[in-house]
Amino acid sequence: MLTVSEVTKAYGGKTLFEEVSTTFDPGNRYGLTGANGAGKSTFMKILSGDLEPDKGLVSMPSKARLSVLHQDHYKFTDHRVRDVVIMGNDRLWKALSEKERMLAEVDYDSMTEEQGMRLAELEMVIAEEDGYDAENKAEELLIGLGISTDLHQDKLDIIQGGLRLRVLLAQALFGDPDILLLDEPTNHLDLESIRWLENFLFNFSGVLIVISHDRHFLNGVCTHIADCDYENIILYPGGYDEMMQQKVAYRIAEEKQNTSKAKKIGGLQDFIRRFGANAKKAAQASSRKREISKIKLSMADLKRSNILRPFIRFDIARPSGKLVLEVDRLCKSFDDEVVFTDLSFTLTRGDKLAVVGPNGAGKTTLLKCLASVYEPDRGKIRLGHEVSVGYMPQDHEEGLQNSEGKTAYEWLHQWDIKATVEEVRGLLGRMLFPSEDADKQVSALSGGETVRLLLSKLTLTKDNLLVLDEPTNHLDLESIRALEESLNKYEGTLVFVAHDQSLLEEVATCVLALGPDGSWDFFPGGYEDYLRKTSTGGKGR
Repeated sequence: MLTVSEVTKAYGGKTLFEEVSTTFDPGNRYGLTGANGAGKSTFMKILSGDLEPDKGLVSMPSKARLSVLHQDHYKFTDHRVRDVVIMGNDRLWKALSEKERMLAEVDYDSMTEEQGMRLAELEMVIAEEDGYDAENKAEELLIGLGISTDLHQDKLDIIQGGLRLRVLLAQALFGDPDILLLDEPTNHLDLESIRWLENFLFNFSGVLIVISHDRHFLNGVCTHIADCDYENIILYPGGYDEMMQQKVAYRIAEEKQNTSKAKKIGGLQDFIRRFGANAKKAAQASSRKREISKIKLSMADLKRSNILRPFIRFDIARPSGKLVLEVDRLCKSFDDEVVFTDLSFTLTRGDKLAVVGPNGAGKTTLLKCLASVYEPDRGKIRLGHEVSVGYMPQDHEEGLQNSEGKTAYEWLHQWDIKATVEEVRGLLGRMLFPSEDADKQVSALSGGETVRLLLSKLTLTKDNLLVLDEPTNHLDLESIRALEESLNKYEGTLVFVAHDQSLLEEVATCVLALGPDGSWDFFPGGYEDYLRKTSTGGKGR
């Protein structure tokens, strides 16, 4: 059990949450949700003990073991990958390390009685923590998260960045902790690894608290949602979609009550205006003034929600021909590494193609070829009549051409110099850039702001073929839902890569699956249809 008692935290005069009291119980899996800036990561740091609240306290049983997903992989770069995972159980790791040091310094024949007693104590700790099976369990976690066996003995510093974060996730999961805190655990995971993680967490028996911007993940894993809003942490039973239904229903009910109260206040004020100066009715007027005061206090209790949703709409300047894109026997390699071979598919107007596959299979490479960033080794990419391509790269710095020294407004306006100031600022406002943020330097924008700016560019250029590489990165859940709805309504043609399963299920009309060995399969049908076919061994090509 993890107990939060009257916790308050504010930054720069802004209250994130005030006098929060709640309990997180074993066997429950809590999704911690809220808009960007609502305080999710701050609250998680308070729970982990990395940050002190302004007021209140967090408590847990004295023997409970807390495990946290660390983001600082440089702390472990000198250690082997498998050992980094075992470090997730600090008591076990210390016992194993001390035992190893003792055995390196003395042998059994020359060991003193005191050293023998200490070694016996260490052996007891190792047995209690199931340490004799630690290496096998660490390797099972690593394999489940897509880290091949040949990397387990390597030092962490030679592992590429995305895989390092998977190692740290395995570290957090290791050793059956009582309380598990995970901040964005699906980052840098491919879809297969996300499904493995969902199954692992579904069987977790302790207290799980997880921050994620993946709606499908939250719906599949969580038994409760802890929502950061109204300067509070409010618990709802069920997954994310159920929470939103309850939250909207509650808000509507409260606003109806406030409307009723406002009408009542109007009537009372009207009575005071008419009879306030009447000596015979002075007592009644005073009574009504006291009643208004009480009603106003009640209305003040309804705090403003911090959830804002951008308005995203992708129009097209002109429709393309029926045949939009033809890829014919496309081949691409880097040095001796084959990315894909003889890749062929055709898209017609209105198709929405999801490109899926494990990390390293070539999804980003293919999209860069389609956007003319890369030249293929062999094969042809043919665009149809009147096709214009709008590209959003996964590396956002790559997408911010000509941004040096420019504000968000100045950078966006250059993509349509005929647009008026009001049109560009109106677009930025709909994408959650108020006037002061529109004048921020592009270099000072947050990750979520940068993504919304890149999406704003695509709404301005009105292309009829969109090529989007991980467009949901850094977006909060409401922004992802807005993007999903806009892509569903988009009348052009779409090619996209995403690890957000809800987006894949709702948007894709066909699927291209890339394999790690250069192989590929094209599936005419939605993402759920693709999953059914692949689970039964069916092929689409």
